[in-house]
Formats: sequence, structure tokens, C-alpha cells
Amino acid sequence: MRVLQVDIVVPVRNEERDLGPSIRRLTGFLRESFPFTARVTIADNGSTDATWAIADTLARELPEVRAVRLELPGRGRALRAIWSQSEAEVLAYMDVDLSTDLNALLPLVAPLLSGHSDLAIGTRLARGSRVIRGPKRELISRGYNLLLRTLMGARFSDAQCGFKAIRRDQARALLPLTRDTGWFFDTELLVLAERAGLRIHEIPVDWIDDLDSRVDIIATALADLRGMARLGAGFARGTIAVPRLRGPVLVAGRPAAGLPLQIARFTIIGVASTIAYVALFLLLRLVMPAQAANVLSLLLTAVANTAANRRLTFGISGRSDAARHQVKGLIAFGLGLVLTAGSLAALSPARPGRLAEVGVLLAANLVATVIRFLLYRHWVFGRPERPPDPWPVTSTVQRNDMATQGERTT
Repeated sequence: MRVLQVDIVVPVRNEERDLGPSIRRLTGFLRESFPFTARVTIADNGSTDATWAIADTLARELPEVRAVRLELPGRGRALRAIWSQSEAEVLAYMDVDLSTDLNALLPLVAPLLSGHSDLAIGTRLARGSRVIRGPKRELISRGYNLLLRTLMGARFSDAQCGFKAIRRDQARALLPLTRDTGWFFDTELLVLAERAGLRIHEIPVDWIDDLDSRVDIIATALADLRGMARLGAGFARGTIAVPRLRGPVLVAGRPAAGLPLQIARFTIIGVASTIAYVALFLLLRLVMPAQAANVLSLLLTAVANTAANRRLTFGISGRSDAARHQVKGLIAFGLGLVLTAGSLAALSPARPGRLAEVGVLLAANLVATVIRFLLYRHWVFGRPERPPDPWPVTSTVQRNDMATQGERTT
């Protein structure tokens, strides 16, 4: 029996016009141009027209097609149900209108079958993509993905392209964490995958928008915003616990990706902390000496700064290791205390005014901030590098074969 390598799910609801021609075109492509064993799963979720009858007919007629009927609607619900039960090594999906050029299918799944990546997405927003669609959809798509990058720290470029694939083992770990049953499912899975440390492969695609699409853009956009708010709140409260499925890719001991975004967020938090620090210092200076005001101001802002950077800059949520991070953060801030206290001590013989004191403290804090970022990144919130995978071959079947051979030779 041949191993099923790719299961391509086509979610449909009331698609009686496009379903037959699209599935025939897809299966023809798989027979003629696709080198891996593949199956097409039509996932009818709540159709009220002739879609299910057509799907059933196609499954009887075409050996590489099966049809699954789900009573409740929702693309996310359909994908989660089918992917959770599929035995294929790679789980993919595409929209029934086949807006994406099918020649992108092989570049989509090949990195997953080879073990190079864990999840792959088609992107219409990368250099090399060729897209035909209206300005309204283009603007909404770019705005939505900009929000994802700004508010959730996403690094993928196109969350909504209906052309994605994931390795089965990684899907089994992440699918139980997903909650959305509709269009936000894609985004939710991608955000969880990034937080789990998975490698996401992006390929530019040729895309022609379906002018007859019945997707309600406004309703979908509002649902996406609600989904983002739910995820953000869950991460902030620690109620969404994402397992670390892979360690970060390290270069010279630090994560290879995300540095520009980390610097930007650290800078914003640093500016806010500095403003709070100066305000506290000036307020406390009315009732206590400069050194005492400096120590208390630094201590109060240090706790808030460490908590904010832990969550927003380095993406760590929940209570696990929070106390350890705060202790290390206070040690890092101790350097700032040494620099600022030393600056004040050197300045005190000259009997400076308040403006001179604040100027010297700001300069000392600037130097301490740079050093503190490095300590945060490498020591306070840094994750230890994981040992390499002892099984470099990622195919489940190949791993089992290797294990069997190892047992026979011992």
C-alpha cells in the first residue's frame, strides 16, 4: 500500500457551480504534474444546494477524491475536523475557485516533505507574486496583515491566502489550541505556529481573484479583529499556552529572526519607562535626596519595564518563570543604578541644578539601556539552544523504518 503523502482539503459551502470543474482540473493536474501521492478531500460544510450531491458523485467517479459531509458551516471547523483525522504526511488546503496557480502546489509542499519547514503558505504580498484583484480587497488585505505584524508581532506576510500546508505531526500539536471555526482559523494557526517556534515557508503565488466570491468582506474583517483581540487577551493572561515545538534558530547565540521588531518594541517601552522614571524622580526629589529618589524611581520602573518587555518584546506569557525573569531584570537594572548613581556622585561636588541632574541621568540611562537590551536578549529572556534532532529525516514513515533497522542491528 502506497503511503499518502499529501491530503488536499477543499472546503466548500454552496459551491455547486464551481465544484465539478475545479475538482476535475485539480485531479488532472495531480495525475500529470505532481510527483507525490495525493488525495483530494472535498469538505462540504453545511451546503444547502446541490454541492453535496456533486461532491459524492465526484468521489465515486475519481479514485483520488473523497467527500466528507459536515452539517455545520465554517471553513475553520471543516479544516480542523479533516486534518485531525487525516493520515497523510502533509495536510494542505486550497479554495475551490482555484484562484492560486496550481504550479505553486509543488513548491508549497516539497519543503514540508523534505523536512526543511513545518508550515507553508502562499503569499500574494511578496516580491515575485502576480496578483489580479480589485483595489478594495488589496487595501483591506495589506491593512489586515500590517495590523497583525504591528499588534501581534507576526512575521509572515499574508495570513489570508487560501493556499496553505502543514506537516501532520505539527498540526496534531496545534489544532487542539485553535478555537475559530471560520475565516480567522488561518491566522490563528499561523500565530500559534510562530509562537511554537515552527519554520514557516512562504512562496510567492500567481493569484486571480474570484469576481463572484460571496465572502462578506466587512463581516469577515470584523470577525478577524475579534479573533485578534481574543488571541491577544489569551496570550496576555497566559490562558493560551503554546508548546515550544522547535527551538529558535540561533546565530551567534541569539535568535536569527525578529531583531528589528524587538528593538522597536524595546525602544517604545524604554521611552515610556524613561518618561515615568523622570516624572517619579522629580516628584520624589521634592521630599528626599537625589540618590534616594533615583533608587526608588529606578526600582518602580524596573518592575514595570521587565514585565512589559517580557510580554511584548520577547513574547513570553503566563506565570512560568515570571519571578526568575523579574529577579534577572532587577539585576540588569542594577547596572543602570550603578551608572546613574555614579553619575550623580560625580556631579554632586559642582552643586548642579535640577536640569543638569536630569541631563546627566538621561545620558547615563541611554548607555544602560543599550546594555540592558543585550542582557534581556541573551540572558534574562534568552532560551537555551536545543540539541539537534537525532532524526534528521522528518517523514514519519522514514523515521519508523530507520528505528526498525536500528533495532535489527542491535
